[in-house]
Amino acid sequence: MAAAARVRREDANLGVELGDGRRLGRCLRCDAWLVVPQPARARFDVVPPLSELELPRRGDPLRDAIVLRLIAIERAFHSVIFGVLAIALYVLDSHLTDLHNAAQRVRDQLDTVAAQSGRAGSRTFLDSGIQHLLGLHGKTITVLAATATAYAVIEGVEAVGLWHERRWAEYLTAIATAGFLPFEVHELIDRFTVFRVGGFLVNLALLLFLLWDKRLFGLRGGPSARDDTIDWRAVVNRPEPPRLDPVELVAALRAPVADASATK
Repeated sequence: MAAAARVRREDANLGVELGDGRRLGRCLRCDAWLVVPQPARARFDVVPPLSELELPRRGDPLRDAIVLRLIAIERAFHSVIFGVLAIALYVLDSHLTDLHNAAQRVRDQLDTVAAQSGRAGSRTFLDSGIQHLLGLHGKTITVLAATATAYAVIEGVEAVGLWHERRWAEYLTAIATAGFLPFEVHELIDRFTVFRVGGFLVNLALLLFLLWDKRLFGLRGGPSARDDTIDWRAVVNRPEPPRLDPVELVAALRAPVADASATK
């Protein structure tokens, strides 16, 4: 309606001219009536039939699209985190020898100070951290960096695919999420924290949504069993109380504002 040069009387269920360069247009997604300006460059002379209009999604398809976009954002965030971690690990691996030498020098100095102060053999937090740093091996860091890189790529691919609502991305996300759940359960058993419980519940809910609502792996008859067809003619012709009829809306907008003092 907003792209039509003029709105006819028979199009009153979609739009109404106000006669002052504006018109009332009906949002087909939420059925709200909005005041919009007439288009400077119209795509159509008059409002085309419903079969030629670009109709929006509503109901379950719209909800599913919103949920998939939210999952895509979450996956993109994970991809960035894993990517930064991978870069940090590669940098650490390239400077591991220098770090080992620096850590050994610091440890020797701490041992000297501890021997002079009579506290030899005591372990401090700094000494423990240096010990862990000296225990790092290049192969371990390389494996960790490669793993972080793989997760960054997988999560990134999932994010792009889910954002564009690709079916293969839904399967990839479901498989990756299901494969990661046993590790989350192990982490919960090892240490029970609110953060870990929250992450586990979010991933479990995500997996159930993909399996049940998106009908993956043939569940609930598969995607072919889902019917999201909307009878747009019935939607357009259906009255939407308590909204006013378009003609009544025009009359209400054109009616003069009553003087508040006259009503007292």
